[in-house]
Amino acid sequence: MDTQPEPDIEVSSAIDGPSAGARRELASGGGQEGPSAVEGAFVAGDRVQLTDPKGRHHTVVLTPGKQFHTHRGAIEHDDLIGAPEGSVVHSTANTGYLALRPLLADYVLSMPRGAQVIYPKDAAQIVGFGDVGPGMRVLEAGAGSGALSCSLLRAVGSEGSLTSYERREDFLDVARGNVGAFFGEVPDNWKLRLGDLADHPAEEVVDRVVLDMLEPWAVLPTVAAALRPGGVLVGYVATVTQLSTYVEALRAQGVWTEPYAWESLLRPWHAVGLAVRPEHRMVAHTAFLVTARRLAEGAVAPIRQRRAQKH
Repeated sequence: MDTQPEPDIEVSSAIDGPSAGARRELASGGGQEGPSAVEGAFVAGDRVQLTDPKGRHHTVVLTPGKQFHTHRGAIEHDDLIGAPEGSVVHSTANTGYLALRPLLADYVLSMPRGAQVIYPKDAAQIVGFGDVGPGMRVLEAGAGSGALSCSLLRAVGSEGSLTSYERREDFLDVARGNVGAFFGEVPDNWKLRLGDLADHPAEEVVDRVVLDMLEPWAVLPTVAAALRPGGVLVGYVATVTQLSTYVEALRAQGVWTEPYAWESLLRPWHAVGLAVRPEHRMVAHTAFLVTARRLAEGAVAPIRQRRAQKH
């Protein structure tokens, strides 16, 4: 299984400097007068992704007076502070580096890990096919390293909420640090609980559920009790045997629509002039995704008609 290349990183997930909101206000000229403030300019405490001529990524947190050392010379943080996003900064060896704030996908691939992260290609499928949107109440297990939590929190917005369960305290700490570093602080609408989702109270009703765990079928009674009718359940399982067991458990419970299972494959393309072809490497199988929707209490879904097999 091919995976995306891991970028070089210099920093940990610790939260340095002002919060993300405060940094955005400073960058947009909040509290300043006159034309000197550049909208979107980098400020101290910003997380910046530097890309070298070979496409390698280096992530730094801007600190006044500090240097970032590369094999092509040092880069002064002060040269970036106050510069607009999308600038090119040069090292002492005169090598140019493109400076941009990392996207969520970039951050996920470079952040510290406890558990294996859900790759951006799968997180996008979960948010899209799970129909996760602003104002929704989402239940997640397990939190892992917090990669999917970032996507879900951004999707539900400030009016929604996310409750994440994690059974391992060390993973929980990593998730909290990563989510806090990405948003600038731990969001108020995120409940991160150490424990088993099987203990989730039924009275805490939710609109969406995402299961990324070894045996998701074990918590289906709890999920069915908490998920509102019409709500979407998304399962994320790695192996064919897990997929089979999980799908059959959904069918046997009798409170779900027919499960829909698929996987996503990401194949980049090389496109330079007339030389257009698939890249030699791709991000192939990472896991299977399964969606189903909660039926109303007492409802029985019509039997799915399947074409008879010819013998």
